[in-house]
Amino acid sequence: MPTIVVDVMPKAELLDPQGKAVAGALARLDVDGFTDVRIGKRFELTVDGEVDEATLATARRIADEILSNSVIEDVVGIEVVE
Repeated sequence: MPTIVVDVMPKAELLDPQGKAVAGALARLDVDGFTDVRIGKRFELTVDGEVDEATLATARRIADEILSNSVIEDVVGIEVVE
C-alpha cells in the first residue's frame, strides 16, 4: 500500500525551543559542525488503493487544515512512497 508522507516544520522566523535544546546538547557533547537544529513533524498517511491527483489534493487539504497550525508551521513536503 502506498503512503503519503507529510513533513511539517516551524516557520523559519519563529523560535524553535526544542531545536535550541538539541543544539545546546550537541555543544555540551562537543559535537562540531552543526550550527542550528530545527525540529518538525512527519506524518505518514497510508492509502488504500492508488494515489491519484484527487488523493494528493485531499492529503494537501488534510495537511493544511489538520496536521499543521498555519500560524506557526509550514507544510514543507508531501511525497508518495511505495
